[in-house]
Amino acid sequence: MQEKHLFEYAILRVVPRVEREEFINVGVVLYSRPRFLQAVYYLDEQRLATLCNTMDIAEVKAYLEAFERICNAAPGSGPIGKLGVAERFRWLTATRSTILQTSRVHPGYCANPQETLHKLHQQLVL
Repeated sequence: MQEKHLFEYAILRVVPRVEREEFINVGVVLYSRPRFLQAVYYLDEQRLATLCNTMDIAEVKAYLEAFERICNAAPGSGPIGKLGVAERFRWLTATRSTILQTSRVHPGYCANPQETLHKLHQQLVL
């Protein structure tokens, strides 16, 4: 029997007009100790255009790519990308009033963080 580990996740949301508080779920970010931090996303451009036809799709894609670079501590992720895994997750999921936001953080237990991330993405986004 595989040992289960605590994980935390948040849903990535695109909020075209912050003052209206309308959003679409586009991805999930999942953190599990000691070293798992990954985001997966899918941007349904037609759905986003239905919600807000003036939205700059290229800008949203750039924000999502930057979010993913920070998760992976990839080159070009800036000073936040140099933080530890837990600190990067906390920074990414901090409350903010921007086009790209996250839900509250939710906990759970899993044996395989990668599998859990994809399952959550299927359930909550697709």
